[in-house]
Amino acid sequence: MQNEIVSWLQQLVQTPSVNPLHSQNPDHAGEARMAKVVSQFLTEAGFDVTLEEVEPGRCNVIARCPGPADRPRIFFGPHLDTVSVKGMTIEPFSGEIRDGKLWGRGASDTKGPMAAMLMALKNCADHLKTSAVAADFVGFVSEETDQAGAKHFAKNHADEYNFAVVGEPTSLQVVNVTKGCLWAQLDATGVATHASQPHLGENAVLKLCSALTALQAQFAPQLAEFTHPVLGATSLNIATMQGGTLPNIVPAAASARLDIRFTPSLHDAGGPFALLEKFLHDYPLDISAKSLTCNPPMEVAADHPMITKLCAAGPATSCTGAPWFSDAAHLNAGGIPAICIGPGSIDQAHTCDEFIQLDDLEDGLTFFEKFIRSL
Repeated sequence: MQNEIVSWLQQLVQTPSVNPLHSQNPDHAGEARMAKVVSQFLTEAGFDVTLEEVEPGRCNVIARCPGPADRPRIFFGPHLDTVSVKGMTIEPFSGEIRDGKLWGRGASDTKGPMAAMLMALKNCADHLKTSAVAADFVGFVSEETDQAGAKHFAKNHADEYNFAVVGEPTSLQVVNVTKGCLWAQLDATGVATHASQPHLGENAVLKLCSALTALQAQFAPQLAEFTHPVLGATSLNIATMQGGTLPNIVPAAASARLDIRFTPSLHDAGGPFALLEKFLHDYPLDISAKSLTCNPPMEVAADHPMITKLCAAGPATSCTGAPWFSDAAHLNAGGIPAICIGPGSIDQAHTCDEFIQLDDLEDGLTFFEKFIRSL
């Protein structure tokens, strides 16, 4: 069985599925090949498989397990895409086995967890024909950029499912609470003039720098007041800044981008962007702001019955939190309680030499089989 799960993960890693917005090579881009491989595997295991288009050429894989339709349903939901392979120091699609590890892009995030989920579903297909709870599979597109697959699925299928087990490398810990993430852009405008006469213009870079100093000194402490017993405090990162054109021109425009990782309490209080706009207005600062993207936080009660079953499936499994966001946040926002769990370490995600320990992969298969048979 262990050799089978290793070979299966090798096949997944050897199937390029780089998110199209991250890929420098069209031969590696997109989830279509991965969707085909996964669909064939599940069809052969007796699942009823549908490819549901989310964007042109990009389909979620939805596979319903054998057995009665009129029973509660949960699903396993890893994502099909990976981040870019640019800068990797190993062959990204080799699936090489060395030093007790399987190497390659996606080995940890998140083809390792996906391989364990799929193999467990296959091995438990007969059990699922008569279990009180159905366990399906959904492979999502575009998790690594805009989570379009999860959003589309929640919008169209939320009323069909009671719970989702989202595949991420969490060392088999149940991540039931995560921070949200706001990316916002600040823009400052000035008046351009020749640098020999700066008093005739208005320097947008200086205006923006003044605002950023105020944000770090005054706004960041306001954010930090919104805390969570597991996640800690809301945080601010001033991530990028640009402005001006040439050294001999007083800059007429400047912009900066912020990353705010926020707790559920700030989400419930109106969200970080509303607080940012209020700060800019009240300070006051002659700066405009716009929200680029916002991913919600999530929190599922630790005593949820499915979380209880998950924790019972692993001797060292318990609930924890994470500062990152995932498809699970959008599933929760869409009405499907969802947590993240899977073998492997998040420390290996997106790295230049990504790998998963073979022992962890095999433990993941054992864990998911035990969970499925407890349904």
